Amino acid sequence: MSSDTPSERLDVNGMVAVVTGGAGGIGKGIVTALLQRGATVMIADIEADTTQATVAELSELGPVSGWPTDVADEASVAALADHVYEAHGRCNLLFNNAGVTSGGGGKPWEQEPNDWRWCFSVNVFGVAICTTEFVPRMLAGGEPGQIINTSSGDGGFAPVPTASVYAASKAAVSCFTETVHVNLIREGSDLRASVLYPSGGMLDTGLFTAQRNRPDHFARVGDSTGRRSMTFQELKDILTEIRG
Repeated sequence: MSSDTPSERLDVNGMVAVVTGGAGGIGKGIVTALLQRGATVMIADIEADTTQATVAELSELGPVSGWPTDVADEASVAALADHVYEAHGRCNLLFNNAGVTSGGGGKPWEQEPNDWRWCFSVNVFGVAICTTEFVPRMLAGGEPGQIINTSSGDGGFAPVPTASVYAASKAAVSCFTETVHVNLIREGSDLRASVLYPSGGMLDTGLFTAQRNRPDHFARVGDSTGRRSMTFQELKDILTEIRG
């Protein structure tokens, strides 16, 4: 994605960053890198205990705090934004990183409606809700900054045939980010948007255990028949077989 910004790398030293899904996996790596570069970081994660453990672990690297957040819930995200601006007065970097899988493998036409609702509520609506809450405040602040949305090679480049719901959600994230980026330029602001495509092959993050946070109203009917979520290793084995 073209950045339409000066060629030098954005200096995050002294900036305030919010990282959703920051208590583990890729998000925790982002938080670590930001702290090492002098940023102040707010971890927003649905798992409160894990968030506090991560804050305690990384606090020696720099100023970091946590706030329990369900990105699929508008009131929860609004409370997060209020807290960030009350505590720090600004947000320069918004990492929309929280994500889940639908939990179901198999063919696209075998996915249950609640698989789609659950996955899109976090991966797509969560990004949209955070954008809606934070970007107007960031624009009003008038400072340089960045919105970084985590997508995936699965959906961004090469969809995994057995992960159709997840792939579709991540393709949506990529397209949405493009529209945000263009509109920020049209606003004449110093904010930009970009997509993070994690590299290095399949990463065994908390994505495959996210089902423990799945709300009851998004439960699968198929759960009663013994259907369960794929594990990281099972998906890896399927991809190995497909690719020969």
